[in-house]
Amino acid sequence: MTSLRRLGASDLHVFPLALGGNVFGWSADEAQSFAVLDAYVAGGGNFIDTADVYSAWAEGNEGGESETVIGRWLASRGNRSDVLIATKVGGHPKYKGLGATNIKAAVEESLRRLGTDHLDLYYSHFDDESVPVEEIVTSLDQLVKDGKVRAVAASNISPERLRASLDFAEAEGLTGYVALQPHYNLISRATYEGPLLDTVAAGGLAAVPYFGLASGFLTGKYRPGRTVDSVRAPRMTELLESERGLRVLAALDSVAEAHGAEPATVALAWLAARPTVAAPIASARTVEQLPALLAVADLTLTDTELATLTAASEE
Repeated sequence: MTSLRRLGASDLHVFPLALGGNVFGWSADEAQSFAVLDAYVAGGGNFIDTADVYSAWAEGNEGGESETVIGRWLASRGNRSDVLIATKVGGHPKYKGLGATNIKAAVEESLRRLGTDHLDLYYSHFDDESVPVEEIVTSLDQLVKDGKVRAVAASNISPERLRASLDFAEAEGLTGYVALQPHYNLISRATYEGPLLDTVAAGGLAAVPYFGLASGFLTGKYRPGRTVDSVRAPRMTELLESERGLRVLAALDSVAEAHGAEPATVALAWLAARPTVAAPIASARTVEQLPALLAVADLTLTDTELATLTAASEE
């Protein structure tokens, strides 16, 4: 049985791969989404990540579609107590920002769509620098006191604002962030490695990286000269034309071959082995994409293999 990882100083223990919900109600319809969610849980997963804004960017959507799909799935399966649900505030078109009034209203909408009376983890999705950290921290602390949220976290925040938030929570005896969700993977390292990682480590937080597979690039399905039917395909051309992108793919292929594993599994295993990381996030649009993601729980790379991947991905 896969050992779960503790999320920072919280009492949440998570599977080493969080299932990203950004595709639910967007590129995966409800039936596909239910099948992926069922397969993830059947494979030992317990950590589902979504946001109130998913997927407002899609034509005809207004935001909240992913939460609604997950809520219907939870209701139909009767398994709310078996999974940890993480969602986010601040990005929904109708609930922008992190002002106290907005947070209070947005959480009620997320709870309604998810059909639950509490969230296991609640992120500030995008930092709102027009709002003092004191107001944000106090608002989130109140949700914990009210029993609507078990633990709180941050995403897309500067090291300075994160440090100020943690210091204020500690000084006032309020609920502090237990995790950070950074943009971090083999291709995108600079935004997290450095002051942000240092702040997370010093504060005893866990990192739950998003875009763990670089929007699919690190699955290895995108190759020079190959056409892929995906909404993300146009983004991949630049990476495929870069020396670094090809170098990372070559390293992934080499390590994957040694383990009889998929490149995606290796990319996630590298991420899961990085300092502070508890569980990378990856999405699956179909059940067929899931085994390579779940396999990260059983793949341990050698120090040499980790060093090879790290060197290949250096800027």
